[in-house]
Amino acid sequence: MFKRYALALDLVDDPKMIAEYEQHHKTVSAEIKKSITDAGITVMDIYRFGNRLFMIMEVDETFDFARKDAMDAANPAVQLWEGLMWKYQQAIPGAKPGEKWVIMDQIFEL
Repeated sequence: MFKRYALALDLVDDPKMIAEYEQHHKTVSAEIKKSITDAGITVMDIYRFGNRLFMIMEVDETFDFARKDAMDAANPAVQLWEGLMWKYQQAIPGAKPGEKWVIMDQIFEL
């Protein structure tokens, strides 16, 4: 059984930077992808409209946000990637200080 999360984040509203951000995501390294799957994430899709990002994550029973944060903090490649991504990202309105991706509440299911 899997669990699904929907998350949102904004990008800096600059067409050149948005294009660079998308280009980075076309060439994500195997090490970054492995860090995602090692955390128990089985599906990760990111969509964009304007400067708003929407992520769908499906996770297995081993996934835990605190565990993923600890794994990321201990991984220099992930820290480098996250540092680079912050150049393009900005907190979504309503996010806590320093918070990037914000978990969205599901309000409808069919």
